[in-house]
Amino acid sequence: GHFLGSMYFNGHGAPQDRKEAFSWYKLAAEQGYGPAQFEVGGMYEEGLGVPQDYTEAVRWYKLAAEQGNASGQLKLGAMYYTGQGVQEDYVQAHMWWNLAGARSDAKDSAKAAKVRDIVAAKMTPAQIAEAQRLAREWKPKTVK
Repeated sequence: GHFLGSMYFNGHGAPQDRKEAFSWYKLAAEQGYGPAQFEVGGMYEEGLGVPQDYTEAVRWYKLAAEQGNASGQLKLGAMYYTGQGVQEDYVQAHMWWNLAGARSDAKDSAKAAKVRDIVAAKMTPAQIAEAQRLAREWKPKTVK
């Protein structure tokens, strides 16, 4: 489903059709595939193939992030930081960006560290300690 979704999304080997892409991504996402959950979140955030819906975007980013998908963790952190689709929460933003940094390649890891430092500047030492504790204790959820 994820592969077909990307074909329709990008118009490679199939006509570009965002609604069709969404339905294939969603099929793979509902089966618990993290990268597809991330794509579904992005389509809701951007309003591609579906009406824009930040709450739904957060829901799908969170599903991906909880499995250890670094892209989902980066995006979920951003949603917590801006308060889009979820209550603004710097501790959660810091935690997810911390986790994303630990799971990404060098370029994305540097990006995660940079945004984590931006939010850290707005936090109390106690909030930072809490975010670091949450990141340390975090375990990926396995798909049933």
